[in-house]
Amino acid sequence: MSIPVPSGYSRRVYPLDAQKLTEEQIAVAFAMTSRRPESFDEIAEQVSQDKAADFHERWVLGYGHSSVAEHAVLHLAIENISRIACDTLEDNRLASYTEKSSRYQVFPDGYYYVPPEIHKNVNLKKLYEQICDLLFHEYQSFIDLCMSYLKTIYPKRENERDAAYELRLRRFATDSCRLLLPASSLTNVGITANARVLEHAISKLLSSDLEEERELGYEIRDQSQSITPTLIKYANEIPYLKETVNNQGHLIGQWDTHVAPDYPMNSAIVSLVESDDEAEEKLVAGLLYRQSGEDYSRVKTRVGLMTSEERLNIIDNCTRALGPHDAPIREFELIDYTFEFIMDYGAYREFKRHRMMSYLPQSLTVDHGYRIPQLFIDAGLGERFDELMKEVATSYADISEVSPRAAQYLVTHAHYRRLVARCNLRECYHLFKLRTSDLAHFSIREPILAAMKLVVDKDPGFFRHLKLRDYPDWWPYKQE
Repeated sequence: MSIPVPSGYSRRVYPLDAQKLTEEQIAVAFAMTSRRPESFDEIAEQVSQDKAADFHERWVLGYGHSSVAEHAVLHLAIENISRIACDTLEDNRLASYTEKSSRYQVFPDGYYYVPPEIHKNVNLKKLYEQICDLLFHEYQSFIDLCMSYLKTIYPKRENERDAAYELRLRRFATDSCRLLLPASSLTNVGITANARVLEHAISKLLSSDLEEERELGYEIRDQSQSITPTLIKYANEIPYLKETVNNQGHLIGQWDTHVAPDYPMNSAIVSLVESDDEAEEKLVAGLLYRQSGEDYSRVKTRVGLMTSEERLNIIDNCTRALGPHDAPIREFELIDYTFEFIMDYGAYREFKRHRMMSYLPQSLTVDHGYRIPQLFIDAGLGERFDELMKEVATSYADISEVSPRAAQYLVTHAHYRRLVARCNLRECYHLFKLRTSDLAHFSIREPILAAMKLVVDKDPGFFRHLKLRDYPDWWPYKQE
């Protein structure tokens, strides 16, 4: 039975007009409702730009109510930054990013960044530019050679236009040839973020030990302040971030960290390094807790007395109705899995888009080896690719002697990167549904398929009703 709304207080749902109000004014109008009885639009009419700034100075800065800044939303277009700088910029959970795709676009010659760290060393800068120019030249050449090969095995479809046929094969070619691109490759990215998130992102950039990222932080801060001058006012370098990175390096400085890659070529390298032996009990306790009215320890004790069959029946009942586009309920966030991946840099850049999980990548390096796309082998380009990777490794070593951080720009999308990632069960559903599809890029699909098999083997009852676009051959359940 619904409770009637008192006379004179009928429900209203309406937007505040972003054409008439600045982002700071909108943020103030929302924030002031905690202390003012008027409606939002009445408050908004009274909020001038000066009053908005005064409010933020007093409440956001003076009293630490940073959540007010979450009501101011900014849209920023950022162009021609390196993949490395883009990785740092996108390393923030609560923002939206859309980036230029290396799967659907062909990048032109010279489309790369030269780090200032090597500008003073003429010979080193020349070496760096030579290897980048070589990679971009070979990238274009490999696309043409792969296209020629693909035409021998994929004939035109009936009534397929020439342009559509070229586009279809080019997509196959670029999926593999993008692995030749270095991390210095430029990219464009559109960002939508609230002022609080953006302030933190700027501070992280300003705290970087790469000059490109620091410069990017200043530029984003300047442009953001033109939209929300008060809310972004105190985005600055964070000494803690810089000191912690230095301390971490010092703490492992005495270790012998030389790595000799011995990974199987082009195989998914994934291990489940941590999981919960009581996952079944914890999940069922969570599923029952919300409606129980009892404290958690009592619910968990009850669940512990159940048989495994009884617990699995409860899980089954709470997942059976899941549709292909549904997310499991929050109770699934109680279960965590920690994976270690060795995946190529191109795959990592897709993997990190799943920002709700926690992931810790190691620095980009050539030490872990690289992936050779099957298309290169089939098209007779494997040896040529190997030679290119040897040249990259030699140049990387030379530049590392002067600046290990700058050397990362030469690492290609084919080189393996090691990372550890913790993912709760709810996020696993999303990750598996999206990245195991046949439409996913092969370099991300393979490690995610391997990760999925590890957790399905461990906790099969959790995934019975997981809806996938494409099921692997080993899938243990009847596809419904």
